[in-house]
Parts: sequence; structure tokens; C-alpha cells
Amino acid sequence: MTALLAHLVDDAGLFEPTELDMAAAVARHRRDLASGQPMLTHRFVCPASRVPELLGHLDADDRFAVLVTADLSALADAVAALRHSPGAELVGIESTLTPAPGDWSDALAALIDATGGGPAAVPLFVEPATVADAAGVIAALAERRAENGASLGVKLRCGGTGAELFPTPDALAAALVAAAGAGVPAKATAGLHHAIRQTDPATGLTHHGFLNLVLAADAARSGSAAETAAMLADEDRDRLRSTARTLHDPVPARSVLTCFGSCDTETPMLEAVRLGLAPTRSDCGPGTFGLGGAPA
Repeated sequence: MTALLAHLVDDAGLFEPTELDMAAAVARHRRDLASGQPMLTHRFVCPASRVPELLGHLDADDRFAVLVTADLSALADAVAALRHSPGAELVGIESTLTPAPGDWSDALAALIDATGGGPAAVPLFVEPATVADAAGVIAALAERRAENGASLGVKLRCGGTGAELFPTPDALAAALVAAAGAGVPAKATAGLHHAIRQTDPATGLTHHGFLNLVLAADAARSGSAAETAAMLADEDRDRLRSTARTLHDPVPARSVLTCFGSCDTETPMLEAVRLGLAPTRSDCGPGTFGLGGAPA
């Protein structure tokens, strides 16, 4: 497994378009944990409203690392439930920030307070209401990180069920450049099952590729939005594969883009194998890179 793609994929099987029921999502996550697949973060993304349901499906020997998604009003009960559960550990919170125009700092302060605040709190990734709002949110996050060392990042939505949820390469590039310049880590979500940018023949929607995104995160460190957008827009499989293989140091790129959430935990790994950026099962020891994580 190339370090560029290691620990990259959060398990968001409860979300569209896969939308597993809780029993199937928990069973798949157990299989993925047992396989030790190195491209997975082995974190389970769960809406705050479904945390009690999740806890009800866990066995005595389960140990799930849980990322909670919630708005401000729904956080407290979910955080409390996870902090008192022997089978699940709260490892992060994701929330959308929708303040009055330009009022990012006050809204962010309220959100941080709701999560426990301060440097000891679990990591918090804040999603702008739209990608156009990313620069303002990132600036507010950078300010709070500088003040108290809190673990704060930005969450960038890269797709969804409608065309309006897919940011253009230029818009996404601007957000990545802002995050890289401010030293604010980013995670991505939605529409990133495939490695290379491509158009879904069923919907006609063009999806960003996760390999494009990781390489664009590296390009964003230069401060060039044009270079970053070009990397996001590139559909040349061989060129992207070569760039990934020859990247001298993947650590800076992954400090910009930490991970992405995917409702499908198998397709990203299969595509990494086909690109020669991850080992096949036969190249690994037992339990190192099984490909048994198909949706139930």
C-alpha cells in the first residue's frame, strides 16, 4: 500500500447512495476491522440521531471508533451516549456550520463549546454550508486552532444525489488552497468511490476521483489554484498513476487531505489495486488487505 492512500477511507455505509440498514452496516464494519485493510481508517460514521440504534447492535466484544455527524442541537445526547459505551469510542465529530453571512467565529465558538471545546476535545470537522463559504470557515478554524490548539478541520462535500452538490474543480481547488495555506486539515465526503474523475453513465453526473483529490491536495500546497484545479480535472489514468507513484513525499499531501468518507468500502480499494497503488490479497500476509468489505 502506498503511503499516499493509507488510512484514507472512513466507513459511511449508513449514508446515500448505499444506505445500508444498521445491522448490515455493523456487520460490514466488523468484516473490515477483521481484515485489517490498510486503506481504511476503520472509523464508523454515524448520524447523532442513530447512535442509540448503533449501540443496540454492538456485541460485548465490539470496539467501534465512531465519527458522529450532527448539527449543534443534536450533539449533546449522542456524545454523552458514546462516552459511556464500552463498545464504541467517540473519535470525531462532523457538523455543518450555517451562521448568518460572515459570522463564522461566533457560530464556530458555539459549536466547539457543544463538543467539549479545548485541545482535549475530540477532533471536529466543520462543513461549510456551501463550498463558496469554505474560505470564511477555514479562516475561522485557523484562528481558533492558533488560539488554543484545538483539533479542528474543514469538511468538503464533493458530491451527492444532485448536480448542485458537486463542486467544480475551480471551486474545490480554491477550498483546498485555502486549507493548505491556513494549515487547516481537510476531509472530504460524498461521490468519491472511484479513483479517477469520471462521469456516471446512469446519472450523467461527473464525480471527482479520490486519487485526483489526494494529488490536488499536494498541488494546493504551492498556493496555485490553477494547478490544483487542473489536477482535479485530469482524467488521464496513466498520468495520475505515474504522478502518484513518483511523488517523493506523500506526508504533506495527507496533512492537507486527511481522509474521505465513502458509503462503499470496497470499490476504492479495488481501484487502488487495479492502478497498482495497493497490493492484491496474494501479495499480503493474512488479514492485511482482504477485499471482503462488499456492501451486504
